[in-house]
Amino acid sequence: MPGIATLRANANATIEATITAISPVRDVTTSRGPSRVADATLQDATGTITLTLWGDEAGRYSVGQKVKITDGWVKDFKGKLQVSMGRSGRIEVVA
Repeated sequence: MPGIATLRANANATIEATITAISPVRDVTTSRGPSRVADATLQDATGTITLTLWGDEAGRYSVGQKVKITDGWVKDFKGKLQVSMGRSGRIEVVA
């Protein structure tokens, strides 16, 4: 499976990585209305990336869990790559 270092902006991504940090959940207002969001730092052998967790996903995961993101969406936000679930992405905890 490709690592974090191979991810590029404006592309789908499937990766496995460990959550090394999570920001506190915060309430935000988006163009679609109010929501909750948190940022998690993912790390694998090739690098790190920020995972943006929206809605119910924002409080669901914890530091130390290994997760698999399938069909996530990578974007460039303020000069740094981030991955989110996008429209078709899935996230699951793996053993």
